[in-house]
Amino acid sequence: MTTPPPSDPPDTTRRRWFFAAGATALGAGFAGGVAATAELLWPTVSYEPPRRYAVGRPETLPFDRPTFLPEHRLFVLNRGDGFAAVSAVCTHLGCTVRHVEGEGFVCPCHGSRFDLEGQVRQGPAPGPLPWYGLSLSRRGDLIVDERHLVDPGYRFLA
Repeated sequence: MTTPPPSDPPDTTRRRWFFAAGATALGAGFAGGVAATAELLWPTVSYEPPRRYAVGRPETLPFDRPTFLPEHRLFVLNRGDGFAAVSAVCTHLGCTVRHVEGEGFVCPCHGSRFDLEGQVRQGPAPGPLPWYGLSLSRRGDLIVDERHLVDPGYRFLA
């Protein structure tokens, strides 16, 4: 009669399990470190256009006529009581509005009309054109801040 082979003592299987658990934890920590280091190789960059930008010196903006800045889809108004920045993006579907002398702003897509204060005169636009805050840089340029919404009628004195 043959005797069965001796089985491993309980301490040996417990040691193997702790070794496997430790090796797994060590491997996971190493993989996390490699992933974190690899992330440093690619810069964290926002490819969105800046929300704060210069639009020129106050004296270069024509008096009493909106200046359209197509790269920012914005109108800058220079009136006797100060400067204002009004969005040229229609609140209906985002088309670029045009300035029509004596009427205000008109959306060519669906016919919305806005007065010179950006208030809706004729729909389908659901709301007025946003107004943005203005400031003056150290170099004397007007700075538009699209993150800072102001009430219609706001004027910045430069």
